[in-house]
Amino acid sequence: MAAMDKLNHALTQGDWKAADEILSRLVRRAPGEASLLYNLGRVKMERGQWPAARTWLRKAIAAAPGHAHAWFELGRTELQLGDLAAAQRGFAKAVALDPADADAHLNLARIALRLGAFAEVRAALAPLAGQGAEIDALRYRAAAELGLPEAGEEAAALWSRSGARAEALKALTRVAKGRLPLDL
Repeated sequence: MAAMDKLNHALTQGDWKAADEILSRLVRRAPGEASLLYNLGRVKMERGQWPAARTWLRKAIAAAPGHAHAWFELGRTELQLGDLAAAQRGFAKAVALDPADADAHLNLARIALRLGAFAEVRAALAPLAGQGAEIDALRYRAAAELGLPEAGEEAAALWSRSGARAEALKALTRVAKGRLPLDL
């Protein structure tokens, strides 16, 4: 069985140890191959080896700076390692390279929220408006924190969203400042 067949088999079986060994051999033979570097980084993530994952994803990006998926996974890795600023840079680059990547936008907004960068939350979520309760809740929270006039409308829309009452109540109470902006 050829190395790529063995690799595909290991990946489909979730045999991360075997995939790691195969990819490590392949990377030694082709050290600048971005797809191999990226996949080795992903396997390291699956194995919980976050510092190693970061190393391999950075190498993938050095080999192919336009690799949007590598930037996204680097953002996830940096987040796992607790470096919010680096995670934010990774997700921002993923968004810049692939503006249609909703997950990258959402992760970028989540980090901006944690950092208290509410205008950045709004900007990251602008292309995703109305695409889910979490997105609407984040948009409302950022609008309320910024004191934007549309916060009231967004609160009402969030509250009226079917099946999202728990998410709505959480968002509304986070920014309530002592008073819920609705009548229960």
